[in-house]
Amino acid sequence: MEETEDYSDIRLKSWCIHCGDSLSKVGWTEDHVPTKSLLQKPRPHHLPVIKVCPACNNSFSKDEQYFVTFLSCVMAGSTDPEVQFIPSAARALRSSPSLRAAIENARSVGPNREDASPTWSPDVARVHRVILKNARGHAFFERGEPVTDAPVSIIAVPLSTLSEQVRVWFEREAVQGALASWPEAGSRLMHHIATGHDMLGGWIVVQPELYRYSLEKEDGGLVVRSVIWNYLATEVRWMDT
Repeated sequence: MEETEDYSDIRLKSWCIHCGDSLSKVGWTEDHVPTKSLLQKPRPHHLPVIKVCPACNNSFSKDEQYFVTFLSCVMAGSTDPEVQFIPSAARALRSSPSLRAAIENARSVGPNREDASPTWSPDVARVHRVILKNARGHAFFERGEPVTDAPVSIIAVPLSTLSEQVRVWFEREAVQGALASWPEAGSRLMHHIATGHDMLGGWIVVQPELYRYSLEKEDGGLVVRSVIWNYLATEVRWMDT
């Protein structure tokens, strides 16, 4: 990714976007958005980074490990560490038999269907927690404005399960929304849209084929979408109050 300056209101960066605590009182640490382990080495030089409180940053670690490992196992079709696409997932499976067992138990095949593909049932709460964490980070990094309210919806589905019509809608909405609603002057999102840097059809590309995201205004609210490893489509939606 290209490094872009942020000239949005610095007063909006004084508290943690997750819990609302003042960073001057509790301290701060850098948090990568998206979760760094979702990307491959060599990673882009200028990954999006925001400041959050240490407590919140630490609280996401186990959920992020679970999410990344579960995603890798589903894409590989196995919990075998040797066949994982994501290196950190392979390490997690080797070092944590309990995590591997939990993910293996989430895998099932219908009865009397030996040729059927397995289905995987994730811990939805943990998955949604990571998706929301990243979506809040994207919104803050790009717009310079925190989104602290609870979202009205969080969605995570494999792209392959979407009908052609829904997938076209998912992809095109990002283009229309990004171009139809220009953000605050001085924000990174304004720079992306105006210059086209790191943009692909309305999506901001963190690492090609692995992670892209979009932000848009829709029906008065903010929508943050992402596509992870060209496999998982996510959407977090907030409504203005």
